[in-house]
Amino acid sequence: MKILIKIIIFFYIICIFGNSNIWANEKIKIGLLVPLTGKDKQVGQSIIKSIRLAINKIDNPIIEIIPKNTMSNPEITLRSAKELSIEGVKIVIGPVFSKNLIYLNEMENMIFLSLTNKIINDQNNIISAGINSISQFNTLSKFQKINKLENTIILIPKENYKEEIEKGIKHSKINNKRVYYYDSEPTILTKQIEKITKYKIRKRKLEDEVKRIEESNNPNKEKELENLNKKDTLGNLNFDSIIISDFDESLKSIVTSLLYTDVSPENIYFLTLNQWFDQSLLKEKNFQPIYFPSINKKNYDDFV
Repeated sequence: MKILIKIIIFFYIICIFGNSNIWANEKIKIGLLVPLTGKDKQVGQSIIKSIRLAINKIDNPIIEIIPKNTMSNPEITLRSAKELSIEGVKIVIGPVFSKNLIYLNEMENMIFLSLTNKIINDQNNIISAGINSISQFNTLSKFQKINKLENTIILIPKENYKEEIEKGIKHSKINNKRVYYYDSEPTILTKQIEKITKYKIRKRKLEDEVKRIEESNNPNKEKELENLNKKDTLGNLNFDSIIISDFDESLKSIVTSLLYTDVSPENIYFLTLNQWFDQSLLKEKNFQPIYFPSINKKNYDDFV
């Protein structure tokens, strides 16, 4: 997370001030709203270091960065923004987190370049710079077309970010057959995945077919039974791909439940949202291949 914030901040500064023709008598004052104290202070410190890196690269003495503390608190963020306004600041990098944006529409004469990936619809003075759900679902839509996927289902956790996922689906070009919501609690989750994948029906279909072959006079029934006994279920799924809108251990729990219900990436496309090259996910061999929208891996590694 820290390295990604550094990348975004670095390119903000470079893009805004990278032009060597920018020279003036007055200082160009840029505000910076970050958590300098409190539980998120390491994020703020990481951003400050990135700002210094960008300023050194630009090497332009007229640029002045004025940092202010948000303490990850929306009231303190507003107070700090007012202090920046008094100092003549018009453009502000930050805040980092979406919860700190709620009062900034009061500052109509200022523009905030926020690092959040939340989709902000009702505040015209805020530009969200994060990779939001709409852009990710649009990328997944391109993947659908390339691979001719026509029956995609989407799984959404019943978490506080589900509305953000719903916005992404609604405002993107993603083609989906159905949306399902699930609980994160393991015992409930497994039952829900069984229902979504019709696991018990497919399991019963296999049992019935085994019984039918056993009672038949088919001369090849031993070989057919041998093949059937290698299967866990029988019958096709009514979708060709699945988008799992989750992250970290919760994502792994979903994939594990899908594997348990005999839904495998070998026969169904497993898609998810941006994982930022989560090495722990990539090391799960049973999960592969799993696809997700992302930045250019080589450029990312070169920057790091």
